[in-house]
Amino acid sequence: MRILHVEDDPDVLEIAALAFEFAGEVELRQCASGQDAVDVLKGEGFDVVLLDVMMNGMDGPSTLRELRQTKYGAELPAIFMTGRAREAEIQELLGEGAVGVITKPFDPVTLVDEIKSILASPAN
Repeated sequence: MRILHVEDDPDVLEIAALAFEFAGEVELRQCASGQDAVDVLKGEGFDVVLLDVMMNGMDGPSTLRELRQTKYGAELPAIFMTGRAREAEIQELLGEGAVGVITKPFDPVTLVDEIKSILASPAN
């Protein structure tokens, strides 16, 4: 599975990288900003994009709207990652076109399984 992970917190990037490395079945590309992710998706495709909601510059929902305009981002499943886990906020993020929401702090041991579960959901 090819994952594009977009997160502006270096600590979260490192924890996620370790989680994906531990899983051993993931090809990971990480970007520290929404604009970097947009640039990457102009030239290569992924199976899923994980987007932090609160980022400096372009936030997660804005990044997703921009990703949808790229060659490889139009139909790319997007999963938001956020520390804001209220039901109304989750529904708002799903309304932005995401297929799922993972709350922070996430469990590094189960992160890949959680992503697979979201992608395998009948709604997706």
